[in-house]
Amino acid sequence: MKRSQLYLTSFAAALLLAGCQADNSAEESNATQEDVSPENTENESADEDNLENNEELEEEDNHNHDHNNDEHNHDHENDHGNNDHNHDNDHDHNHSHDEESQAIYDGYFEDDQIEDRELSDWEGEWQSVYPYLMSGELDEVMEHKAAESDSMTAEEYTEYYETGYETDVDYITIEDNTFTFSSDEGEWSGDYEYDGYEILTYEAGNRGVRFIFEKEEGDDEMPAYIQFSDHNIYPTEADHFHLYWGDDREELLDEVTNWPTYYPAEMDGDEIKHEMIAH
Repeated sequence: MKRSQLYLTSFAAALLLAGCQADNSAEESNATQEDVSPENTENESADEDNLENNEELEEEDNHNHDHNNDEHNHDHENDHGNNDHNHDNDHDHNHSHDEESQAIYDGYFEDDQIEDRELSDWEGEWQSVYPYLMSGELDEVMEHKAAESDSMTAEEYTEYYETGYETDVDYITIEDNTFTFSSDEGEWSGDYEYDGYEILTYEAGNRGVRFIFEKEEGDDEMPAYIQFSDHNIYPTEADHFHLYWGDDREELLDEVTNWPTYYPAEMDGDEIKHEMIAH
């Protein structure tokens, strides 16, 4: 009887041990399943998505950076006023560019900024503004100048510009290397070649550049030399210009009181007036 009880006790202990081992296996299995739960799977997926998104953003940023550099270079080659630039950068850049352009327009620049120019910068059909001044169509311009001046009245400005604008050459056509002068007395033409530039220093301390062309052949009425001054010092299309002409190159450089001024022939008096006021 005692031997049977011992067998029974041993058998029960074996069953109990087997049950404990089974519970431990189940707990380990549950622990393993918790490590790969849907929540953790989503986090891993999110991390992968974030990684992919970051890589895509980096690629996009790199693409945009390269693209912007192309625009920047393109704009610098063609047009600084491109609206695709960053507004703040545009403002700073345009402000700097405007200051430099205005300084050059006012006659303040360095010698190494000056470049030779071709006659094509002034190509086209041009009209003298002298008749508009004499007809009174530019009175508003003179009043505007007087309002910004502490030393001259509108009447004094008008007298000053009467001397400056005076000319009998009403129209000038420039095509290739040929000038054609037109006036009430007739029309004359001549072919000219570039003869360099001269830097002039004025009493006020500012400076100007005369771009000079010498006659190769043409009508006797055409001058030996024609000199341009348009407030620009390197190649650019002119929107107006002051002109000096005569047969003595050096003597022309001393002329600073009479500078016939020409605007595009298609502009009317009102357009010229507004353009002058804008400057």
